[in-house]
Amino acid sequence: MWSHPHWQQSLYGRGCKSGERLARYAEVFHAVEGNTTFYAVPNATTVRNWHAATPEDFRFTFKLPQTITHQHQLQHCDQLLADFFTTLSPLADKIGLWKVQLPAQFGPLALPALERLLTRFPRQYPVGVEVRHPAFFAKGEEEQQLNRLLIEHGANRIIMDSRPVFAAEPTTEAVIEAHQNKPRVPVHAIATSTQPMIRFIGHPDDASNDAFFANWLARLPLWLRAGKQPYLFVHTPDNNRAPELAVRLYQQLLHHAPDLALPNVELPKPADSAQFSLL
Repeated sequence: MWSHPHWQQSLYGRGCKSGERLARYAEVFHAVEGNTTFYAVPNATTVRNWHAATPEDFRFTFKLPQTITHQHQLQHCDQLLADFFTTLSPLADKIGLWKVQLPAQFGPLALPALERLLTRFPRQYPVGVEVRHPAFFAKGEEEQQLNRLLIEHGANRIIMDSRPVFAAEPTTEAVIEAHQNKPRVPVHAIATSTQPMIRFIGHPDDASNDAFFANWLARLPLWLRAGKQPYLFVHTPDNNRAPELAVRLYQQLLHHAPDLALPNVELPKPADSAQFSLL
């Protein structure tokens, strides 16, 4: 998600080449979702370049390939998983979470496959699991079974907050597409391990997101004060203004919880298109 062309106008500056975008992104933000690995495993040179482009405290969250999660449904994929980890191993010290994003048809009957995968996961690797089957949001025994499994294996349940985008009127192509493709599931703000992750799918109008973010202004400080390391990734229907919305929401968190002494984050000013700062 660091190579969105529209961000050339706000985040990167006109003179920034495509190969320099990750380094510029990492001067402003502290973590990134690596969606490219869902579609194809990068080559070793690319992985080493990603490591070299980012500071030591920067964190990646890479999705497992769709061949593992969607095509094989986590079954008979030990070698695929091993090969994936081998390729990404140069970035092991910068991984925030390995993301297991499961399709909507992956339901309660498939939980043994998830348990086998988590059992085979290297213990030192932090992992997050995103589910979309309705049974896992019904607050019944099947959801409790999922949560117990995640807690037992120290896996984080990835939280999808798509309320803002579904509150938007479907009057633009981007919102219509988001309504068709994004999961509309209840928000269950549970931390099953030490690195809860929120994927906030925003409303196209920046100010309309504030009411939806209010609950996170209470939850995030609680997790931080408890010693957890939450991750918050912000999207918009077309992602064009995702950086601006991310900064807007983060500034609210700074104001709401000044005792946490979190670092400030600012987008580069238009007059300083080649200058970037993390204060």
